[in-house]
Amino acid sequence: MAITDHDGPRCGLLPHLAGKLWLRVAGWRLEGEAPAGGRYILIGAPHTSNWDLPFTLASVYAARLSVSWLGKDSLFVPPFGPFFRWLGGIPVVRSSSHGVVEQIAQRFSAADKLVIAVSPPGTRSLREHWRSGFYYMALRARVPIVCGSLDFTNKVATLGYSFIPTGDIKKDMDAVRAVYRGIEGKIPSKHTPVRLKAELPSAQ
Repeated sequence: MAITDHDGPRCGLLPHLAGKLWLRVAGWRLEGEAPAGGRYILIGAPHTSNWDLPFTLASVYAARLSVSWLGKDSLFVPPFGPFFRWLGGIPVVRSSSHGVVEQIAQRFSAADKLVIAVSPPGTRSLREHWRSGFYYMALRARVPIVCGSLDFTNKVATLGYSFIPTGDIKKDMDAVRAVYRGIEGKIPSKHTPVRLKAELPSAQ
């Protein structure tokens, strides 16, 4: 079953065809369904290799999803600023008194359709926990989190579980852990555990 996007922002025809071709040649398939409404945070995991980026781009383009990503505001100055915005970049001011979470909540509030892609592991290297920004941005903006994955063992790109965070981190993350159980990245030994910093024993 191919990924279905109900009414979210759509990418152009050429990226769509290029993404489909990449996946077909590589022997991959798409599965899953995006939530209705066109406003959500799309997370991607595991993240263990440089190959994750081209397969992620191919997957979202093949699914005709138009996604945005976050970057420091200093990236968006001339001469490359307009290009980064064209690629879907959203500048965030980390020194702002409102904080990144509030800035993104305001973006969602002002947008009819907006999909922001985030990789919670944050790096290809093994870490102790996921970065938690995606959770708090969705919680504050009251938008769904959609779990996306790349399973290199079975060659499947998936849009899976979708939920609006409740504030009960353990309950929400238990459901997320169930989604990613058994999904293998390119380098399984580099899988960062599916948990947030608030769940670590030292944070209790």
